[in-house]
Amino acid sequence: MPVLGFIGTGSMGGALARAASRKPVENRLLLANRHPEKAAALAAELGGELSDNKGTAARADFIFLGVKPQMLEELLAELGAVLAARKEPFTLVSMAAGTSIEKVRRAAGGNYPVIRIMPNTPAAIGQGMILYDCAGVSPETEQAFLSAMSGAGRFSRLEERLIDAGSAVSGCGPAFVDLFIEALADGGVACGLPRQKALEFAAQMTAGAALLVLESGRHPGELKDAVCSPGGTTIQGVRALERFGFRGAVMEAVAAAYEKNFQL
Repeated sequence: MPVLGFIGTGSMGGALARAASRKPVENRLLLANRHPEKAAALAAELGGELSDNKGTAARADFIFLGVKPQMLEELLAELGAVLAARKEPFTLVSMAAGTSIEKVRRAAGGNYPVIRIMPNTPAAIGQGMILYDCAGVSPETEQAFLSAMSGAGRFSRLEERLIDAGSAVSGCGPAFVDLFIEALADGGVACGLPRQKALEFAAQMTAGAALLVLESGRHPGELKDAVCSPGGTTIQGVRALERFGFRGAVMEAVAAAYEKNFQL
């Protein structure tokens, strides 16, 4: 039974801990947070064990570093002596945006095995898109990690140099899509729909459209064209989106998120 330790149980750390608590793999969870009451509540919810930073670093097979990038170096300095004293193998799992594997190792004070992941919040319900790369990790350990975290959703190994770009799409994307869903619902309300119905319709449509892209293998442009009848209502809506710069705005959002990685 692998021991998964989560240092930091905020939005992303909590989402991954919830994913790890799912079957089919039986995981033992250690949960630590700078606000212990938050970790205690999550431990009670998931059947995990309340711990602290050093206790988690001393015992976990996979140590998830769920703190903000600007706090990571300080955290690893705190854990350095504990990691150096360990006899059994362990793997550091970093989810800090814009932070390379080399930087994690340097801050930790050792050439430790590291898995760098870029998850997203839908991992909390098993529908995440998690990008990752490894250094110093054996194929067996990599497979053990993927099995332990299989409840999070879809994993894709990506060269580390591309992870920041991928994260700008899949990591930041849920916020962009949530904004789109909210705007769709607002449009529905403006046309007379009750708020809750408008939100339900917009969210289910978005989920279904995304699944159709994945399962059909068809290009989204082709699927869009299939809905746009000549002279119909949908093409008029598409025309309005193009007139107000929808496509360009989305591309700029991804580029802005990507560029922010180099300022962290």
